[in-house]
Amino acid sequence: MPLADPCTRPSPADLRKAMADATLRPRDLALSLGVTEADLLAAQVGHGATRIAAHPDRMMPTVCRLGEVMALTRNGAAVHERTGTYGAFHPGDHAAMILGPEIDLRIFPAHWVHGFATRNDTGTGPSRSLQVFDASGTAVHKIYPRAGTDLAAWDRAVADLATGDTADRLVLSPPAPVEAAKPRPDKAAELREAWAAMTDTHQFLRLVARLKMNRLGAYRIAGAPFAVPLDPSALNTALIACAEAAMPVMIFVGNSGCIQIHSGPIVTLREMGPWQNVLDPRFNLHLRLDQVHEVWLVEKPTRRGPAHSLEAFTAEGALILQLFGYRKEGQEHTEAFAQMAAGLPRLAGAT
Repeated sequence: MPLADPCTRPSPADLRKAMADATLRPRDLALSLGVTEADLLAAQVGHGATRIAAHPDRMMPTVCRLGEVMALTRNGAAVHERTGTYGAFHPGDHAAMILGPEIDLRIFPAHWVHGFATRNDTGTGPSRSLQVFDASGTAVHKIYPRAGTDLAAWDRAVADLATGDTADRLVLSPPAPVEAAKPRPDKAAELREAWAAMTDTHQFLRLVARLKMNRLGAYRIAGAPFAVPLDPSALNTALIACAEAAMPVMIFVGNSGCIQIHSGPIVTLREMGPWQNVLDPRFNLHLRLDQVHEVWLVEKPTRRGPAHSLEAFTAEGALILQLFGYRKEGQEHTEAFAQMAAGLPRLAGAT
């Protein structure tokens, strides 16, 4: 939904009233009002919200002291929620990381622009949160307390990160459009030759960028065994198969500023309307099946053997999630995953 015209956008007071009366989730309320989630939080500055430093170099070392929390990263079609502790933070100008057995993040600092801490003492809704948004006001990453959270450390973190900015409006940039598939059919042979020579999955994006393509564009021209188009229903079929087999997997969900990874089994699946949900004690995934438009079975060579993944995209070409067999030194589940994926329904009429 396009944002409201700046001249007619609701005032901060109007937004606060709308939030007080709302029964919708913040993201849905923001869409209905023609604003962003970040606008809603800015309107609450001084009314339960505090502006905080958003850059991960400032934020993450403090977050690592909070104890057990819930980390949330989402895009328009999937929400990834993981309970655990923020472990070792590895900074980087272009990419940073949180590496831990439960909370595992790849962070792109340029998109960590607007930060807010919220506190709600009404007894309804989350009691506290830390939320980060990109320059367009789109959510990048959120953190919520859990039973094991050190709330005193949380309050110290908010005080330490507070910027002192009391403005209740934001100046936002237009959201970047989704990049459609960029295939280069004239480079297909070069793509396949370079793909076959890869020794690590992380080489893939550099490869396609060098050939002036993107991920989805490369999949569309690579051909088997590198990329095989599947029926869109294959992703849900795979989730059900992995749960039934108690097969450890890795599930990547991301946006422009953060990728969050679950490593381990999925147990409880519950389909509700258009949503398929993983509802496990320490991991939740909420997936809009009706937005899954393309699914690809992808094989990338590595020094430890081929890595197989299922990768789902929206109709516009946005990556929704990636599903891999669990891969850790001495605990490989990639062969079982490859066998499961080989039986998934192919796209009718695909060559």
